[in-house]
Amino acid sequence: MLEPLYQVTEKCGYCEMEFRTSKVRSSFKKATFTDTDFYCRYKSANPDYYVVAVCPECGYSFSENFSDALSPVFRTKFEQAVRKNWQGGDYSGERSWEDTLRTFKLAVLCAQLKQEKDRVAAGLLHHIAWLYREKGDAEQERRFLQLALEAYIKVYELEGINVNNARLMYLLGELNRRLGHYNEAVRWFDRVVNDKKIVDSAMIRASRDQWALTRRDMQEQAEALAKGTAPQ
Repeated sequence: MLEPLYQVTEKCGYCEMEFRTSKVRSSFKKATFTDTDFYCRYKSANPDYYVVAVCPECGYSFSENFSDALSPVFRTKFEQAVRKNWQGGDYSGERSWEDTLRTFKLAVLCAQLKQEKDRVAAGLLHHIAWLYREKGDAEQERRFLQLALEAYIKVYELEGINVNNARLMYLLGELNRRLGHYNEAVRWFDRVVNDKKIVDSAMIRASRDQWALTRRDMQEQAEALAKGTAPQ
C-alpha cells in the first residue's frame, strides 16, 4: 500500500551535509476544507507539516523559498544563535504538531538571521498562525497573524505598488478582518474590487464577499458597544 510520505535528499547550505526529509505525495494532498485566508485541512497527511527542512547536523532550517546564498554575517550570527546550542534533532520522518511548530520557528529564526525576503518570513509566520488555529489556541494564532500581517505589509510596500497582486491585497484585507481591524480590512477589499487593473475574478469575488462580512462585523460591534456588551 502506498504511503502518504516519501523522502527526498536535501543539502544543508550551512554545513553542506546531505540529509533526508519527507514530503507528502501529490495523490494524498486532498483538502477537506479551505479557510478564507487559505488555511487548509487535509483528509490525511498535511503537506504543510513538511514545508521546512531541518539539517540534523547543525540545525539550519529552510524552505524551498529560501535563497541559496549565505553571507559571512549570517554564518557568524547563526553559529552564535543556533549552531552552538544545537542538540541535534531528526525531523526526517512523520512529524507531530509539536515537531512541525518547532521546524517553523527554527525557519523563522534562520530567515531573520539571514535577512530573507519579507515574503518568505510572512509565509512562515502565517503557517505558524495556522498551526495554532488547528490547535485551537486563539491567543497565539492572533499573535502570529499580526506578525504575518506586518510582514505582508512590507511585501506590499516593496512589491505591490508596481505589481497588481490581488491575492496579496485580499490577504491584507482578510488578516485585518480576522484581527478586528475592520476599517483597514474594508480599505483593502475595496481596492481589489474597484481597481480596474485587477482582473483576478476569484480574488475580486472573495474580496466582495469578505467586504460584506466585514461590514456585518462592524455593525454587530457597533450594536454591542451601544448595548455595552462589546468585548474589551
